[in-house]
Order: sequence, then C-alpha cells, then structure tokens
Amino acid sequence: MSLTRPSAILRPVPAVDARRSSWLRAAACGPAVLLPLRLTAIALLLRPTGEWFVRPAILGIAAVMLVWPRALRLPILWLAIALLLGVRIAADWPLADNHIYLLGYWTLAVALALTSASAAGTLAASSRALLALAFAFAVLWKALLAPDFVDGRFFRVTLLTDPRFGDAAMLVGGLTPEQLAADRQALAPLPEGAVMLDPPAVIEPPRFRAFARVATWGVLLIEGLVALAMLLPSTTVVVAARHVSVLAFCLVSYAFAPVAGFGWLLLVMGAAQIRTSGSGLRLLYLVAFLTVLFYAEVPWAALLLDALG
Repeated sequence: MSLTRPSAILRPVPAVDARRSSWLRAAACGPAVLLPLRLTAIALLLRPTGEWFVRPAILGIAAVMLVWPRALRLPILWLAIALLLGVRIAADWPLADNHIYLLGYWTLAVALALTSASAAGTLAASSRALLALAFAFAVLWKALLAPDFVDGRFFRVTLLTDPRFGDAAMLVGGLTPEQLAADRQALAPLPEGAVMLDPPAVIEPPRFRAFARVATWGVLLIEGLVALAMLLPSTTVVVAARHVSVLAFCLVSYAFAPVAGFGWLLLVMGAAQIRTSGSGLRLLYLVAFLTVLFYAEVPWAALLLDALG
C-alpha cells in the first residue's frame, strides 16, 4: 500500500488557475469603483454602438449589469464588452468614431482592474493614463499636425456645414437662417474636378469669426490643461486641477458638440480617479453626466433662439 506524499497534498494551486478564476469572481468594490462602472453601463445603454451582430450583446450585458449588482463587478463581462467593441471597430475599420476606440481601451482597463488586488487604485491609474494620452495626442494633432485647426478653418467650416452646429452658429455666431443656408450652399462639395467660375461669397459676421477663434484656442487651452494635469505627479493642487479641467471641458464642449457618448466616457474616467472620501465630488460628476444628457436630448440652443425671436 502506498501513501500519498505530504508534498502532494500541500502542493500550491498554480498561479495561472488562480488568475483564471479571478475573471469569474466578482471583485470587492467600493463607491470609488461602482460609480464609474454604473455610469459606463448606463452610457452603453443610452448610446448603443455597433452593428446588429454586436449591439444586442453589448446592450444585454449592460442591462444585466444594472439590474444585477454582482454582474457589474464581474471582470469577464467587461472583457466580453471590450472584445465586442474590438469586433465593432474591426468591422468598420478604420472609420469607427474616435470615442469607440477609447471606450474599448476603457472597458478592457475595467476588466483588468477588477482582477487586481486593488481595483480602485488600478482603475484610477488606468483612467489617468488613458485621459493623459487621449488629450496629449489631441493637442499634438491640433497644434502641430493639423494647420487647418490652428488657423481657425476647422471651426469656421464645421459650424457652417455640420447641421448639428447650426443652432450654435446662429445663437452665438450671429448668423441668420438665410445666411446659414446660403453659406451651406456655397460650401457644398462639387463633383470631382468641377470648379465654379464665380463662386459665391461665404458670409461670416465678425461675431461668427470671433466665435470660431474662441472655440479654436479655447479647445486647445483646456485640452492642454487636462493633458498636463494628468501627466504631472499627484499633489493636492494637481489632483484638484484634474477634476476641474475634465469637468470644465465636458460641461462647456458638449453644450455645443453633440457627442454625448464621448463626454460621458471622459466623465466616467474622471470619476474613476475620486478617492473613497470624495462623495461630494462623485455627486458633481453625476450632475455633469446628467447635464451632458440634457445637452444631447434638449435642443436648448434652438429653444433659446426661438425665445429671443
């Protein structure tokens, strides 16, 4: 008769098995993690993404997360969303919206954080890195690689040609509906190779040009502040600057830019950097999240135009 060796009984479980089981185990999370996770799930439901072969799965997982609290803390579900977003990006390569790429990185970061020993600390570090890179590359592109942005052409054309900015162009830029319609006709693309012999003039009142300049340099300034605050070592002042700059960027930019999904994503990553004692700051991020929803669903600029006659 053979006896089992003590070493066989006491043999430790391989690390790979423990790691595998951590993907299926709900992480222990406090308010510092639960708020950004809930807001991410809400954003996924409010702004569905992807074609028919990925959208139902993403919506289903997000809905389950909101009605079953344990699911919100399961890393395997966040990994599934990240993989589905990867499929969505590949299917539309390379034309997927910018924030879809960032959303994919973020959901993967959430999945990895929930398998770590400190979900809150890991998620805060990941969100800070993602915000730093996103805003630093945005500043690099706008300031150095896109001359049509720095000289104001980007906003001057976008405010006139993008229907989503029409109300802002009239409310802030001082254009009349007739002038806006004429400008859109003047800037309408022609068939390839065609050139007008006598192109119509584009009407740009001084107020409109000033609006485009403020938008150009305001965006560059605040994006630079966010990038710098995220890259600097953490101090009390720097941490405060991170939250102020992210909140200010979202509350101002998305009042005019109708891209609520992007604004929510930035707010979620900012909220992930709140420490456990920051209940008042979490409430402020929640209010900002709802404000961006208001911007997206209420035509406030058109209503104000009507009120002003």
